[in-house]
Amino acid sequence: MKSSYIIFLISIIFATSCKKHTMTKLATEIQPPIADKKSKKLEKHGDIRVDDYFWLNERENSEVIDYLKQENEYNDRMTSHTKGFQKSLFEEMKGRIKEDDSSVPYKLNGYWYLTRYEKGKDYPIYSRKKESLDAEEEILFDCNIEAKGYSYFKLSGLNISPDNKLIAFGVDTISRRKYTIRIKNLETGIVYPEVIETTTGGSTWAADSKTLFYTKKDEETLRSDKVYRHVLGTPVSEDVEIYNETDDTYNTFVYKTKSKKYLVIGSSSTLTSEYRILRADNPTGEFKVFQPRVRGLEYGIAHYEENFYVLTNADGATNFKLMKVSENNTLKENWKDIIPHRADVLLEDIDIFKDYLVISERSNGLNRINIKRWDNKADYYLPFDNETYTAYVSTNPDFDTTSLRYAYNSLTTPNSVIDFDMETKEKEIKKEQEVLGGKFDKNNYESERVWAIAEDGVKVPISLVYKKGTKKDGTHPLLQYGYGSYGSTIDPYFSTVRLSLLDRGFIFAIAHVRGSEYLGRSWYDEGKLFKKKNTFTDFIACSKFLIENKYTAPEHLYAMGGSAGGLLMGAIINMQPQLYNGIVSAVPFVDVISTMLDDSIPLTTGEYDEWGNPNEKEYYDYMKSYSPYDNVTPQDYPNMLVTTGLHDSQVQYWEPAKWVAKLRELKTDNNLLLLHTNMDAGHGGASGRFEALKEVAEEYAFLLDMEGIKE
Repeated sequence: MKSSYIIFLISIIFATSCKKHTMTKLATEIQPPIADKKSKKLEKHGDIRVDDYFWLNERENSEVIDYLKQENEYNDRMTSHTKGFQKSLFEEMKGRIKEDDSSVPYKLNGYWYLTRYEKGKDYPIYSRKKESLDAEEEILFDCNIEAKGYSYFKLSGLNISPDNKLIAFGVDTISRRKYTIRIKNLETGIVYPEVIETTTGGSTWAADSKTLFYTKKDEETLRSDKVYRHVLGTPVSEDVEIYNETDDTYNTFVYKTKSKKYLVIGSSSTLTSEYRILRADNPTGEFKVFQPRVRGLEYGIAHYEENFYVLTNADGATNFKLMKVSENNTLKENWKDIIPHRADVLLEDIDIFKDYLVISERSNGLNRINIKRWDNKADYYLPFDNETYTAYVSTNPDFDTTSLRYAYNSLTTPNSVIDFDMETKEKEIKKEQEVLGGKFDKNNYESERVWAIAEDGVKVPISLVYKKGTKKDGTHPLLQYGYGSYGSTIDPYFSTVRLSLLDRGFIFAIAHVRGSEYLGRSWYDEGKLFKKKNTFTDFIACSKFLIENKYTAPEHLYAMGGSAGGLLMGAIINMQPQLYNGIVSAVPFVDVISTMLDDSIPLTTGEYDEWGNPNEKEYYDYMKSYSPYDNVTPQDYPNMLVTTGLHDSQVQYWEPAKWVAKLRELKTDNNLLLLHTNMDAGHGGASGRFEALKEVAEEYAFLLDMEGIKE
């Protein structure tokens, strides 16, 4: 019996080992595509870089398309044994989603608006009901019909005219974020002949319901640089250019204040803001500069009664403060403090109502919502009671109401949409996210926040979630997620798809590294320009903390990031590849210097204040010291899945393609290296809600396969 048991045990271990290393074994048997080397010398500041794969940026070159297709075929062959698992993961994730779901309706100008989905359909249906939710539904758009014939479809910028009779909307069918604006008559259903191309998709109506303002994009760089005025029924060719943002480090946009009194043209760069205002009932008038741009001065404006409220970093208010100014004399010299600057509280946003001011803050990384009456008779915070939650003010277009709509969720708690009466303090949960399938119970999961110590002694927070009862013995697989750029904060949010990892023993961690604003504006400032490497070393410090405290071990640790988070992935595996068993890098920004030197590429010039301008030698040298593509070296790298989209307008497809080609050439291991290019999509991936799940299933199957988990 004993010998039989030993033989049985050995067979189980052997089978598990074989399963766990299926991809690794395949990596030695199936030869990957090898990109041709066509050396190109790139010289700047007397420094010469040789880029053997520069030619991959030739989008129209059939050789390039063939190479991308070969990589896709290789990816399919290497993951063929997981295709069934991918399908079951997809069905599992889809099965948790309420397919015939709808948003909580909100009221605007006499109509209730809602978005809903029908069972089995990928795209939303936008509709409204007049005055009462019991009224007959009026379909604005059924995107399932609109999307027919397109491999990608995105409807954006829905904008109802003040008389409720017209809707302007933007459509992108390429996934390059070049939207075409059309106008639909909601009484007749007729779409007018005007076709306004290469726009942001957004627009705003003047008070007359016939004058429309919109923003055009530069055809090549896709920078939003011009604001136009269109009059209904006139040729688009006769549209009047209202504003031209000539500084190529800025983008421009146009909108209307919540009070409906003013049209606003905004211009912004990473560090500086400027606004122009015009009464909405005078659309042919001249926009007036609110406060001229001053480098480093950021501000945003909201109108109420006879004043503007200004959210700004003026006078050294690093974490921003709130100021007030008369609408008739808006220059900075007239701004007066309403909420002063606080060193330990980041003032993120405000929402204005007739009787209340709602302030969104962040303190010690946690969201807070402060409610104040204009007459100062009330001033209080909404109560939240844990450290791994996300709360934010939701859709509140109605000005004259005491009801505040906000949303709440956590790593263990599905999202709730809540209407809160600011006067009575009573709340009504309008909707709780349903997790279908019959298996989810939030009490089966635990979350916590812990703190790692960075290289320079700074404490870096980590939010964690895992199945209850998980032991800290170093045996559990852990997926560590990070971003850390542009001041964008990844809050600890609930995810139904993530359950597919948690239920199979994974721990999920969000590393709140510098470069976000999780711990205030200074947290962002400490993770950009000449301090960008803090983002990478913070993430590594979090990984080491999780290993040292036995949440996981290097053979079970995985990392994931996308876009600028993909840059993070590229940097950490150059610096500390031995810490990770696998990496998922989505649409990664990895060829930092070449991209930032090419001002014809979308987003480049507007990001000099984020990354630096490599036309200046000191920035060039610093970027070169961390740019993932430039620092690939002969060494072992983790198993890797890299994804991109051929039509990506934010991170061009050739960055990940070049990176993978160079990694193939130089890496010294037999670990997996896969590149999947979506030939029909861009930066955001597939457009349909279920098609997008297939991409997540592919990523999860890759991670689970690394752990020998097959079902």
